[in-house]
Amino acid sequence: MRAMVLERPRPADESPLNLRDIPRPIPGPGEIRVQVRCCGLCHTDLHTVEGDLQLPKLPVVPGHQIVGAVDAAGSGARTFKEGDRVGIPWLHSTCGHCEYCRRDLENLCDSARFTGLHVDGGYAEYTVVHENYAYPIPKIFSDENAAPLLCAGIIGYRSYRLSGAGSGQRLGLYGFGASAHLVLQFARHCGCEVYVFTRTAAHRELAKSLGAAWVGAAEDAAPHPLDAAIIFAPAGGLVPHALRALRRAGSLVLAGITMSPIPQMDYSLVYQERTIRSVANCTRQDAREFLELAADVPLHTEIQIFDLERANQALQALKRSEIKGAGVLRI
Repeated sequence: MRAMVLERPRPADESPLNLRDIPRPIPGPGEIRVQVRCCGLCHTDLHTVEGDLQLPKLPVVPGHQIVGAVDAAGSGARTFKEGDRVGIPWLHSTCGHCEYCRRDLENLCDSARFTGLHVDGGYAEYTVVHENYAYPIPKIFSDENAAPLLCAGIIGYRSYRLSGAGSGQRLGLYGFGASAHLVLQFARHCGCEVYVFTRTAAHRELAKSLGAAWVGAAEDAAPHPLDAAIIFAPAGGLVPHALRALRRAGSLVLAGITMSPIPQMDYSLVYQERTIRSVANCTRQDAREFLELAADVPLHTEIQIFDLERANQALQALKRSEIKGAGVLRI
């Protein structure tokens, strides 16, 4: 099969992925093989190819927002039949018995493995996953429009839920890419007033078109204090700005898997019971709840499509914030 393979990490500008012919994977017990139709782009893919994350496997095929059709099943796999459309997200497997798994925090599992990092992902024509970590895709979404739901959407949903924002409250979004443009929609569906902080003109226009109550730069003073805020951009320098915008007892959620250093700041920014928390990965329950919510709203995914062979160019566009909404590789 064809796959875009990372053989050693390099800056995205140096086109670190190579188009290779590699063996088609064979599903093991309980696993399904999926013929990939498309795969969403994620900032985590950038952190993978550039070596910002520890890489447990090389060479590796990145990609963890996978939509495709079941092509074959291993022994004992019975949840899906051949031809079923499924989605495969970041969480690839967990141990099921560590302290975190027992506490319904499988996203923090001691032995968690992740798609496109520990195992080959979706920048390829086929991939395999255990049937318990794949999800039916609501019929309302096309393949390409469903792909960003599988990480940008699920992580955005977990970030929103952990922020504590609810009906009648003001939510701030810092950075406006694949995840934030989905959070804006379901936060409004849940009754929030949403303020968007972004520097890119195209992103500001998209935010306005999706119903943002106010749009500005991170340094700008919002018209009203925020009850909660989520930072999607991997920029630690945004943390003081977001805290400054929060009201007393407000919450700040950091949604990225990595972030540049957070600058030294006055204690007054976190005083009065403001909280900061990170979001790590997602659970299977997050995925099930979010996909149901996404179909109920229904969410609109703004996408830009690239062919598999242009994965390097797509990652470069992502790094330069040139993608409006979410990028998707068509396999």
